[in-house]
Amino acid sequence: MQPLLDIAGLAVRYRDEDHDVLAVNGLSLTLGRGETYGLVGESGCGKSSVAMAIVRHLGRRGRIAQGSIRFDGVDLSTLREDEMRRLRGSRIAVIYQDPAAALNPTKRIGRQLAEVLVHHAGSSAAAARSPVIAMLRAMRVPDAELVLERYPHQLSGGQQQRVVIAMAFLARPELLILDEPTTALDVTVEREIIELLQEMQRANGTTALFISHNLGLVRRVCGRVGVMYGGQIVEEGSGDVLFGDPRHPYTRGLLACLPSHDSDKRSRRLHAIPGQVARLYAPPGGCTFMMRCAAARAGVCDVAVPELEPVDAAPGRLVRCFRQDVAAAIGRPATEHPATATSAPADAAPILEITALTKRFTLADGSAILANHEVSFDLVAGETVAVVGESGSGKSTLGRIVIGLEVASAGRVLLHGRDIGRLAAHRRDPDQIRSVQMIFQNPDSTLNPAWTVGRILSRAIKRLGGVASRSRRAEEMRRLLALVRLPAEVASMLPAQLSGGQKQRVAIARAFAGRPALVIADEPISSLDTSVKTAILDLLLAAQKADGTTLLFISHDLLVVRYVADRMIVMHAGEIVEIGSTEDIFAPPYHPYTEALLAAMPVVDARVMQRRVVVTGEVPSRIGDRPGCSFASRCARKLAGDVCERETPPMRTMAAGHAIRCHHPPEVLRAVPPVFLPAGAVARASNTTPS
Repeated sequence: MQPLLDIAGLAVRYRDEDHDVLAVNGLSLTLGRGETYGLVGESGCGKSSVAMAIVRHLGRRGRIAQGSIRFDGVDLSTLREDEMRRLRGSRIAVIYQDPAAALNPTKRIGRQLAEVLVHHAGSSAAAARSPVIAMLRAMRVPDAELVLERYPHQLSGGQQQRVVIAMAFLARPELLILDEPTTALDVTVEREIIELLQEMQRANGTTALFISHNLGLVRRVCGRVGVMYGGQIVEEGSGDVLFGDPRHPYTRGLLACLPSHDSDKRSRRLHAIPGQVARLYAPPGGCTFMMRCAAARAGVCDVAVPELEPVDAAPGRLVRCFRQDVAAAIGRPATEHPATATSAPADAAPILEITALTKRFTLADGSAILANHEVSFDLVAGETVAVVGESGSGKSTLGRIVIGLEVASAGRVLLHGRDIGRLAAHRRDPDQIRSVQMIFQNPDSTLNPAWTVGRILSRAIKRLGGVASRSRRAEEMRRLLALVRLPAEVASMLPAQLSGGQKQRVAIARAFAGRPALVIADEPISSLDTSVKTAILDLLLAAQKADGTTLLFISHDLLVVRYVADRMIVMHAGEIVEIGSTEDIFAPPYHPYTEALLAAMPVVDARVMQRRVVVTGEVPSRIGDRPGCSFASRCARKLAGDVCERETPPMRTMAAGHAIRCHHPPEVLRAVPPVFLPAGAVARASNTTPS
């Protein structure tokens, strides 16, 4: 049968100030009807350029330099623009990473959805209303009729993405391109969105090209996977086979970067791929990965470009490598005790004690949002404590109160025995400011674009470290740059001249400039590539060990938290629902919310299956004080009757240091089966899904 999409020898070029950049270099792939194909790789590998070439959205600077893109037998590169417009949105649809950017902020949702049927199906706006409502209901959007009258900003991120998916499927496209469609979503919402997408694909027989850097998600969703590097596919095969037995050194490198559900910083070390994806201005004379590859050999890898060839005569298994026979030795060691691993001493005293912390935000109408509700825990010197939960769970508000960007409404926040909970940052004394520093998610918003890196760090060293001498500041700056593995010449550069990973290294160096007692890391790696994430984590742990710093790590990535944290705090709707050691949190007994988070977490390991836990809806609104369990409306284990909605659950001690806030008695929670099971487990057939 003729494939629906057949790309042959595709080359895409972009014009920059001085050169033509070769973003895609002779790529070929085919997608059968109804197939879901995953395309993975770091930023700069050419994944999104492939998607944009298919729909001919390369902008003024981009062009298809050579090759063909055949859709249902027709070469898209030869079509006129009006012919392409008829295909886009009707037979070919795209779902982008940011749903807010795909929706017109000035138009109501109903009008935007109706436009699909008006323009591509010849429907009237009135006639389009009924199928639009039906599609929103199929996407499990609550109160579909009311949503039609809302503007995009009045919807949550998950609701916006459901609307975008509904828009894509309204015209019943044959090919759906998904470019990082769930990156901005919480893990539970991501799981629900992916399952909805798969249901819609099956119902409509849609072919999908799924582009992502999330290898676990790609393994869960896609039948075949292509790994891209340097504008080429370097390895291709089924997800389970490719991730279970990778042959290309780049694929092995990507997998060596990933933390797992059953190991941490003490049992193994993550290995970042050295260097960065190079920008190509001309076709390479040899392997594009050679400069980053430990298996590369001069006279072999640099004399010609390797072909994409079959592996062991396995059907559909292809690798582009001259040295695949030795690539197996390039992966990570199974067990390694990294020098960066550190834990707090058993007798360490608390440096931060939080008791019954409550934070309310007052709205214009006089009502109040309860962002944090009676949060209590402490931190001891040298430990890493992670705070996890979905957006709206109160994680970042908690961090902002500790740093002084917000003040508490009630409760105490003791830093070295002094209450700072109601002291804004500008009211704190120099020692209190120096003692607590923060690393934010986006370094661009925290680094002065007009200052060099040297000036940024020198100012922090002077103000936080109290170093008046210029020569001593220069010496300390060199120490900090070495700590985060940046060359000395970076000091003379502006932030705009650095990559995203380099900027975050500068932000880490600045946070540690005054040798703080506590560093709050708020999603510090969520916007970075897989390999860069690993390097930043390693640097963060190394800096923590060097200064004996306590780390409060805020994240929604549970695999990263499993690797880095000594203890975990699970928050939902502003409350702590579970607290304990990381090992305790990742094994039964679970709070039902923790269980749902773990079940939704994408895992690459082909040897592992995960139980499916159904959670619908998002974190509930906390406007006003509400009785009962904050998770009751979403809980798959809610008790019969109204006790969960009516009564606040007790915090039950499960073991030393491990507590769960739930109405279920401990013996019931202990009887809950593990989320993670071996791939051959008997339970797999009925209640597990591939991780």
